[in-house]
Amino acid sequence: MVNSEEISPDGKDRDESDLINAEFESMVAGLSLDESAPTTYLDELDRREDENHFIAPIPPKKPIRLQIRQAINGFLSWKDRRSHDDDGIHL
Repeated sequence: MVNSEEISPDGKDRDESDLINAEFESMVAGLSLDESAPTTYLDELDRREDENHFIAPIPPKKPIRLQIRQAINGFLSWKDRRSHDDDGIHL
């Protein structure tokens, strides 16, 4: 590793590195390594309520006879289809 004093004899590079180190130390001085905080950033994200979240609709209930009839009709229309190119059901 090359010392900054060896690069420039006038001390310009050394003054610049001292300025960078002082700037870094002032930023680090405000940080706390104490992890005993009552909440964390992830806890705050979990508690936050999002206004734009999706709420799935609840479909209306159908009588069981109607469900069975629709299932049979769907199966028969799939079985009696003219084109057998695909294996999907069409409604």
